[in-house]
Amino acid sequence: MSKIAIIKTGGKQYKVAPGAKLKIEKLNGEAETKVKFDTLLTANEDGSDVNIGRPSLGEMVEGRIIEQGKDKKVLVTKYKNKTRYLRNVGHRQMYSKVEVTNIG
Repeated sequence: MSKIAIIKTGGKQYKVAPGAKLKIEKLNGEAETKVKFDTLLTANEDGSDVNIGRPSLGEMVEGRIIEQGKDKKVLVTKYKNKTRYLRNVGHRQMYSKVEVTNIG
């Protein structure tokens, strides 16, 4: 019976299982570095054996960084009518691609 977990990283929460690949906010470390995630909940896939943290269970989920990179460019435009004001700004968010290896 495989396990699932809810982890928290980068101000967001993700539902993960062993072997899952996630694209999350940038983590420190190079490719093939092992990382641990703050775990909020663990359970079996059928919903039995549920462990809920108050507020956290600790670092029970392990993973490894597959790659570091930048996302696609997001263009932000500021415009004011009748005043000849137009500004364009671009942003590329840094990310880490992570594979979950173990739920403890």
